[in-house]
Amino acid sequence: AVLCYAIMTTRSVTAFAAAASTSSLPPLINMKEHIPIAKRAMEYFDKSPDPFHVVQASTDMLEKAGFIEIDKVSPYKGLLQPGGKYFFTQNKSTLVAFSVGQKYKPGNGFKIIGAHTDTPNLKVKPRSKRKAEGCIQLGVETYGGGLWHTWFDRDLGISGKILVRAADGSIEQKLVKINRALCRVPTLCIHLQTATEREAFKINKEDHMSPILALEAKNALTGSKDKEEVDGWSANQEPLLLQVLADELEISVNDIADFELNLFDTQPASLGGIHSEFIHSSRMDNHASCFLAVEGLVHHVGVELEEDEDIAMITLFDHEEVGSSSAVGAGSPIMGDAVKRISSALGADSEDMLGATIHNSFVLSCDQAHAVHPNYASKHEKFHKPKMNGGMVIKWNSNQRYATNGV
Repeated sequence: AVLCYAIMTTRSVTAFAAAASTSSLPPLINMKEHIPIAKRAMEYFDKSPDPFHVVQASTDMLEKAGFIEIDKVSPYKGLLQPGGKYFFTQNKSTLVAFSVGQKYKPGNGFKIIGAHTDTPNLKVKPRSKRKAEGCIQLGVETYGGGLWHTWFDRDLGISGKILVRAADGSIEQKLVKINRALCRVPTLCIHLQTATEREAFKINKEDHMSPILALEAKNALTGSKDKEEVDGWSANQEPLLLQVLADELEISVNDIADFELNLFDTQPASLGGIHSEFIHSSRMDNHASCFLAVEGLVHHVGVELEEDEDIAMITLFDHEEVGSSSAVGAGSPIMGDAVKRISSALGADSEDMLGATIHNSFVLSCDQAHAVHPNYASKHEKFHKPKMNGGMVIKWNSNQRYATNGV
């Protein structure tokens, strides 16, 4: 009943074409007007190596714009008001934010932008301890559908969520981001590869993608040794990993109860091309859509809230890369429950009124589209080739793989 469009943005979005070139070549027409949003986008990408930090970067923007975090376990009735700006998070990796138009009336619709916070990456395994041939490594597994050969020979940092034991015995959640080259997945040197192996770079994800964290000999020379184990979980973790996490959070190693960590490329986002018409960055699928969704909502409440008759909402979901079927994915009840609770709290408290609300609503499902590659143009259908900096892409599939229709 909710009208949906699959809106895809190309890998290099016009709105991100930024910053006048420092060379003597003339900049592209209207390039300067895109400088501020390009810089904000790059800052957002660099702050967001994982879904937890995407949500944190997004809520920082929302709070600066006057949005209020609401408690999911408390009733919304009496709390939500026309003209109000609100958000809540789930698992610290999924975000729902919305504003209520000043002229909202029960039965009016929702206008929703949906995107996802996760990206393909290497996740640290529940048992991270791993050693081979005098090297201290990390046990990792691939998440999502990545181009895994691009992860070799990169400076990799570690980020994610740590569960920390508090003094009162409770468990607190803390985010960590270690933005330096802690580890690396090295490529096998050319001299030890056969001609066939060089021609086809094949990866055994279990054996070939374990990053190196340190040398065992160096660890022994510095006097480092395994810390005392406080439980069965810590016995299976690499002590050096636990120590660097504890140092970063300024806590004791024994305070770490669990973690959810991934590796990320520490190379920051940059402007590229002679005219600086491109943004080069990791994780643009789909952090570009997340950034623009938040940016759009913040702009909306700044200039249109007083005249708005509807509810403007963004939903940034986790786990799209692995099917969206988790408790915090787009296939969960999060968005549907939010629409029902918000509508009911604002007076649309009958099934008939909720039905009217849904039929007055629409959703834009926003992700990235692949612009035509000049070196692989044959990979695109001849008459349907999205171009970089050519504007928005509307994705259509006659077999209904996307929600776009002609309405």
